[in-house]
Amino acid sequence: MKKLFLLMVGFASVAFANEGVAMIQAYSVVAAGVGLGLAALGGAVGMGSTAAATIAGTARNPGLGGKLMTTMFIALAMIEAQVIYTLVIALIALYANPFLG
Repeated sequence: MKKLFLLMVGFASVAFANEGVAMIQAYSVVAAGVGLGLAALGGAVGMGSTAAATIAGTARNPGLGGKLMTTMFIALAMIEAQVIYTLVIALIALYANPFLG
């Protein structure tokens, strides 16, 4: 926890040392990193619970295994799409920053 705090203080000191554009860019990098981390965490939890539910359903009724797998892959694609959307927004914030005026 101390390391994370020191890292954030380091980012803040770099951001406040410069004026205007550099400060916005520094905070955009931090926001993109935190946003991608949270999106990846949420996607991983969602994919894990989806796979666990599919395995449990297949164990209860092996005859439905194929249908459950098809539904699982569709659900995994939807979950992964949310993470990819976050990646696109983070790349926009980093390279085509709309906050730079």
